[in-house]
Amino acid sequence: MSLASPGGVVDSGMDIHQILDYLPHRYPMLLVDRVLEVVPGERITALKNVSINESFFPGHYPHHPVMPGVLLVEAMAQTAAILSFKTMGSKSDEKSVYYFVGIDNARFKRPVVPGDQLLIEVRLGVRKRGIWKYSATAKVDGQVAAQADLICTLRPTP
Repeated sequence: MSLASPGGVVDSGMDIHQILDYLPHRYPMLLVDRVLEVVPGERITALKNVSINESFFPGHYPHHPVMPGVLLVEAMAQTAAILSFKTMGSKSDEKSVYYFVGIDNARFKRPVVPGDQLLIEVRLGVRKRGIWKYSATAKVDGQVAAQADLICTLRPTP
C-alpha cells in the first residue's frame, strides 16, 4: 500500500525544540538539528550541522576526523522517524519504540568532516503491515555523501 500525501500540504520546518518532541534521542545520539520542510506521507528535508565537538571525532580517525558511515545512516533513519510521526499525526512516547530494522543499497560517496552541513532528504516509499520503507540521501554542498533504502517499524515498548 502506498501512502499518498494528504493534499500535498507542506509543513514548514521544525526547530530543535520541536524535534525533541518527535524523537526520543538525546545527546550524543540526536543527529537532526533542524527540519526544513515536511510533506506528511511523502517527504522530509532536514539538516545536521557537523561540528568538531561531536563525541565521535576524538576516536574516529583523530588525525583526519570523518563522521562514521553508520551515524550518517542513523541521521537518515531519525529523519525518517520524524516523517513517520508527522504522517501518523503522533509523537514519540514511552509506550512505543520506532525501530530501524533494515538497510538496503547503502552507499557512501564522500567523507563528511567537521564544518560540513548535512542536508538529509527522505522519501516515503511504502507502508505495509507496520513496516515503513524509505529512500534517503544525505548531501554536503550538493554532493551525495550517503544514500540508502531504510526499513523501520513502530512497536510497543516491551
